[in-house]
Amino acid sequence: MRRAIEHSLPFGLYRGDEQVGFARLVTDYAVFAYVGDVLVLPAHRGRGLSKWLMEAMLAHPDLKGLRRWNLATRDAHELYRRFGFESAGSNTMDRVEPNPYGRRS
Repeated sequence: MRRAIEHSLPFGLYRGDEQVGFARLVTDYAVFAYVGDVLVLPAHRGRGLSKWLMEAMLAHPDLKGLRRWNLATRDAHELYRRFGFESAGSNTMDRVEPNPYGRRS
């Protein structure tokens, strides 16, 4: 896991000194990002923290203009649909920006 984090853009959720959530992105910072390992500890679920974590990742200034986001999930499809992800297979979802640079088609 340490190696995976070293080669990713990690995000953490903290309550004081306690880490209560985590997610990471694998990205080239130009075109593509893979959302991985999104989790919130059970005692802290149901408070909108997963939504807030996704909002923070999607708003990160180094990730503006990406054309494609991808992820795999077994049970959180509805969470990701709120952020524009659509099913791309049984457990995978994509978010595609058709015009990320504001050019007219």
